[in-house]
Amino acid sequence: MTDHVLVEADGGSRGNPGPAGYGAVVKDAATGEVLAERKAYVGIATNNVAEYSGLIAGLAAAAELGASTVDVRMDSKLVVEQMSGRWKVKHPSMQPLNAEAKELASRFSRVRYEWIPRAENSHADGLANEAMDAGKQAEAPKTVKQDRVSPVGWTGATGTPTKLLLVRHGQTAMSVEKRYSGRGDVPLTEHGKQQAAAAAKRLGAMEGLVVDGEAAPIIASPLIRTQQTAQAIADALGGRVETHPGLIETDFGDWEGLTFKEAMDRDPEFQTSWLSDTSIAAPGGESFDGVHRRVRKARDELIAKYGGRTLVLVSHVTPIKALLRMGLDAGPSLLFRLHLDLASLSIVEFYPDGNASVRLVNDISHLS
Repeated sequence: MTDHVLVEADGGSRGNPGPAGYGAVVKDAATGEVLAERKAYVGIATNNVAEYSGLIAGLAAAAELGASTVDVRMDSKLVVEQMSGRWKVKHPSMQPLNAEAKELASRFSRVRYEWIPRAENSHADGLANEAMDAGKQAEAPKTVKQDRVSPVGWTGATGTPTKLLLVRHGQTAMSVEKRYSGRGDVPLTEHGKQQAAAAAKRLGAMEGLVVDGEAAPIIASPLIRTQQTAQAIADALGGRVETHPGLIETDFGDWEGLTFKEAMDRDPEFQTSWLSDTSIAAPGGESFDGVHRRVRKARDELIAKYGGRTLVLVSHVTPIKALLRMGLDAGPSLLFRLHLDLASLSIVEFYPDGNASVRLVNDISHLS
């Protein structure tokens, strides 16, 4: 464990907004030894979004290393001044990123921010450019194993989209009893396994999920109920299951395992506030805004890795709603107005130019 570290972070956008990426490097403050590097393509975004994303990645890496004191060095005057509290965060798109960075910073005993010239931030800048290059390559037209370009018609979207087949896991004992089921790791019931098998059969018959003998990537939340559902799909397609922590369900904290009524009886005023404000976290848990940021980051990472392909994502109610919300460019009220059944299928496509298309929502025809 290194107590005192330097975090150098940067981000860039080729177009502002345009294809964007970030880079972050964590160094031992005493020796200058590189302890961690982070980089990722973030899709179509502004320079400021990319720079904040780099800071967040650097702080998260420092926390993973067990640091208690952090010196942040960036060539973004905006981010340094806002995080130091000398400038207000006025733009709505910056406010959640600033809040996320401050939450991460609060985990350390001290964080100090320093502006440096770009020439002194070449390591992080290089990582950011590598991320943008990788994103550009992922968005480039594919050859042998390319999915067919979806017709875009009047939408004006261009390029080959990344198609996400969103599958909710099958039934569990918690879902039968309508209890808050977030991070609790509960398996499928026998009926849930039958639902997973039906979803797998549905996907197994879909065109384009197996190309030249290779199955589409199948990525699931790390919890057992999604793993079991994803494995049924993998068996049907002849593929394998990957996991991504960004697809995990909301952390409901102290409400985990309670029914809605039990949570309401315990704290009716707080429960009512939580239902009307997505920035409020469940006691000891996670806010829906936090989930949205986490899922957006997961989506961007998956597009950077698999851009232009069809992916099967096996997840939970809130992450799937978040992805559909991104596709619709809708507000947070969608979370409370959209119903998703167990083992349902939804489809959303994200295009390289920033457009998106929601093609299917909550289809359960395979369960009938």
